[in-house]
Amino acid sequence: MKIAKITLLTLLLVALYACSGEKKNEKEIVQVEAAAPDPMEFGFHLNDYVVVRDTVRSGDSFGEILGKNHIGYSKIFQIAEKTKDTFDITKLKAGKPYTLLCTKGDSLQRPECFIYQENSIDYVVINFKDSINAYKESKPVKIVEKEASGVILSSLSASLDDAGLSQLLAYNMSDIYAWTIDFFRLQKGDEFKLIYTEKYINDTTYVGIDKIHAAYFKHNGEPFYAFEFETDSVKQIVDFYDENAKNLRRAFLKAPVRYKHVRISSRYNLRRRIKLYGNRIRPHKGTDFAAPIGTPIISTANGVVVESARRGGNGNYVKVKHNSTYTTQYLHMSKRKAKVGEFVKQGDVIGWVGMTGNTSGPHVCYRFWKNGRQVDPFKQKLPDADPIDLKLKESYLEFIKPLKQQLDGIQIELPIEEAPITAIN
Repeated sequence: MKIAKITLLTLLLVALYACSGEKKNEKEIVQVEAAAPDPMEFGFHLNDYVVVRDTVRSGDSFGEILGKNHIGYSKIFQIAEKTKDTFDITKLKAGKPYTLLCTKGDSLQRPECFIYQENSIDYVVINFKDSINAYKESKPVKIVEKEASGVILSSLSASLDDAGLSQLLAYNMSDIYAWTIDFFRLQKGDEFKLIYTEKYINDTTYVGIDKIHAAYFKHNGEPFYAFEFETDSVKQIVDFYDENAKNLRRAFLKAPVRYKHVRISSRYNLRRRIKLYGNRIRPHKGTDFAAPIGTPIISTANGVVVESARRGGNGNYVKVKHNSTYTTQYLHMSKRKAKVGEFVKQGDVIGWVGMTGNTSGPHVCYRFWKNGRQVDPFKQKLPDADPIDLKLKESYLEFIKPLKQQLDGIQIELPIEEAPITAIN
């Protein structure tokens, strides 16, 4: 009996020890949850700081931002002086984001670093933790190739919207074809295909169109190819050429304002009747581009400014002589930029859209002379730009082969037009 009690006690002790051992082993195999990864941004470990993110507001200054975050004015002055060669602190723009990296374990949480984002990619770091220094950096950007296509039913903008594409593609296309296609007179049924690249940060954040590398635009039944090609790697000269190595540029742009800003409100018409003058015929020897006041007006070609004045119904205007054959004039400016005797290049801003002189709305009246006679610029066969160098032509034609094949392989899906609703009697 005594032996039985001892045996029973021994068994109980063994069982208790085994259970405690199992619990001990259970504790040992419990996995501790991994700590969240240390986030990095702008080259800093954010876990080392109290991070304050904000946006520059109207009236904000660099001094005010740091001052309200417990940085003294003498320190602010030192920072401004030592960083002025890298970044002008007076250039902060309202609406731009900034980040303050502040001390941890300090009740005041004083900033040690100010980071200003000029855009979604480029930023400026002003570090004043120990010594003061400033530098400019860019976030790593991934370039992704895309394809796009569409058919014009009402407008290029509407076609891009229907396809879920960025309107920036319209502006880029208008720049590429600025000399060859009148984007204000696109036709229903015109088609386009594009090979272009987009920019992404961290593989997911879209930050805009990079550029168009190749394009196809079928306008009025005529195909227009465009291929980007670098003709000088040292000077980084890039231009667009067609499938036969012909430069798409012309000596003159099609319009004195960028496509995205305007519409043609009145064309060259020698038999135009105007109600204001009793419906009498009053020739209109210019092309009117309606645009918001302040829209930049650009010279359509290289030349010398021969007139820059304000006079009568013309209002503020600038006149540019391009050569012995061609002269252009730009009327109704709110303000003139170009001065008499100044040489202007194609695309240079020479003034801004206004309503000076005889005008019922904001626009620029564009006038075009050929051999001393005013003509319709849209009906002129304008001179081409210089062709591609013959030494480069063979390599260019080889370069575009796969791009043209890729463009030709893009299928255009014709949109389904809704049938008109007919009344049921």
